[in-house]
Amino acid sequence: MWPRLTSREYQAGLGDRNRRRLRAIVAADERPGILAYAAGEPVGWCAVAPRAEYVRLSTSRVMAPVDDREVWSVPCLFVARGWRGRGLPARLLEAAVQFAGSRGARIVEGYPIDTRGKRTGAAFLWHGPVSSFVRAGFKEVARRSATRPIMRRSVRARATKKSVTRARRG
Repeated sequence: MWPRLTSREYQAGLGDRNRRRLRAIVAADERPGILAYAAGEPVGWCAVAPRAEYVRLSTSRVMAPVDDREVWSVPCLFVARGWRGRGLPARLLEAAVQFAGSRGARIVEGYPIDTRGKRTGAAFLWHGPVSSFVRAGFKEVARRSATRPIMRRSVRARATKKSVTRARRG
């Protein structure tokens, strides 16, 4: 819920109130992200939604909008400890791009941490590491901080049945 709320709203809702807010989003069938499962257990999470839903991003100096294009944002990733180091973040990002594309997104944007090759504790990587974004086909488009690039990936337009029919008619 952190990126969806102002600092004051988030702090006021710590605990049950913020959990209820997230449940309300899910109950409204808004699908706030992608889950990865292994043997029926959740092992990873990737938040993804239109950037406008993440009010905190617009007030961030580092994650402020690059331009006025409509983008979907990936503000956080989580991988369970036993599943780290297996490339799961890149697969979650790929799934997030496909999910966003299926809902009309043309650009997906992320705000990863550039560790510059140094080991960094997982607690500091909740935006995801740059290497995972690169593996998932994202490219850097801006950098307002030495360790925080803004990375984007274009989403291929999905052919609709109508457009395929038109293409065949030529």
